[in-house]
Amino acid sequence: MKNLKWGLALAASLISSAASAEISDNVVRVGVLNDISGIFQDTNGMGSVEAARMAAEDFNGGGKGIKVEIVYADHQNKADVGNAIARKWLDVEGVDAIVDVPNSAVGLSINTLLRDSRMTFLASSTASSDLTGKACSPNTIQWVNDAWATGNTTAAAMMSRGGKDWYFLTVDYALGKGIEAEAQKYIEGHGGKVLGSSKHPLGTSDFASFLLQAQGSKAQVIGLANAGGDTINAVKQAAEFGVQQSGQKLVAFLLFINDVHGMGIKVAQGLQLMEAFYWDMNDDTRGFAKRFAARPGMNGKMPSGNQAGVYASTLAYLNAVAATGSDNAKDAVPEMKKFKGKDKLFGDTAIRQDGRVVHPMYLFEVKKPEESKYPYDYYKLVSTIPAEQAFRPLAEGGCELVK
Repeated sequence: MKNLKWGLALAASLISSAASAEISDNVVRVGVLNDISGIFQDTNGMGSVEAARMAAEDFNGGGKGIKVEIVYADHQNKADVGNAIARKWLDVEGVDAIVDVPNSAVGLSINTLLRDSRMTFLASSTASSDLTGKACSPNTIQWVNDAWATGNTTAAAMMSRGGKDWYFLTVDYALGKGIEAEAQKYIEGHGGKVLGSSKHPLGTSDFASFLLQAQGSKAQVIGLANAGGDTINAVKQAAEFGVQQSGQKLVAFLLFINDVHGMGIKVAQGLQLMEAFYWDMNDDTRGFAKRFAARPGMNGKMPSGNQAGVYASTLAYLNAVAATGSDNAKDAVPEMKKFKGKDKLFGDTAIRQDGRVVHPMYLFEVKKPEESKYPYDYYKLVSTIPAEQAFRPLAEGGCELVK
């Protein structure tokens, strides 16, 4: 009798575990949540949606006939709007994973909402390093950049080339403040000085007074701790002020190929920037970029690092779903964290316990117009920061998931 009870209990547990490892309503839905109409529309926007669709097509059912649906929405850079969309996707529309999410305030809000839910958060464009630090979640995997990597690796690369004195132009919200704080800590910890900082609101059109203060500081490096349209406006106006001609170096912490294209290589020449991805690095990145450029609505545009991150993270998630037979974060995320190997777009890659995806980062300089040979041939490689140095050490983030 005892053996019979034990056998029934075992059978019941096997049935329940088989039932829990399944694809909800037989479709894996991935929601691309980003800024479709505002300052990140070129670096993310509909390009991110196309990148997710490419990942779904390349996944091709994972050899198991798994159906994938890509949905998308605009969070308008507002945490409450992003949260409302994510809640509806979670409670009503059966979305299984959220990908992209530029804007740290929106990303941190969604990270909290999805913690311990069935949904996976693929934060491929959220720059806050808190996502894999004090706010780390068993549901979240973070790709591409974060404030620690951007601040530390950019500061390290510039200082190794003589840039000891800095002045910051910083967007006045979590992203900018996080990057400036990380960079300042590195600079001052390695014998450099921060001579000053100007904070500006998101969506600033006139940088004249900030640039005059930066020029007046005589800092060797002016660090742009902002993104999207703000960085473009600052770089354009710095060119008008002759900032680089007067010997100061301009470095952008969070700039993408689309931004350089938007401002033009003549304006951007000589600018230093840190990227995790460049379309023209090798045959794999070029192959992906050319397919992306030919997609509906892309009109020959090359993908940004954020759009490449949407593709890579969506495909990695779908592969984990195929491997586990489940689209539940409790099954898919631990499976994703087993990955260590070569990613076609990001090179040598591993996914850590804290959810941080580590890969090399690259310091580029924007070419002079006469050095550019074809459309989007904008960068020359200055230095490569290996994966193990590019991101915050695992033990220093304060993530409770790290054993």
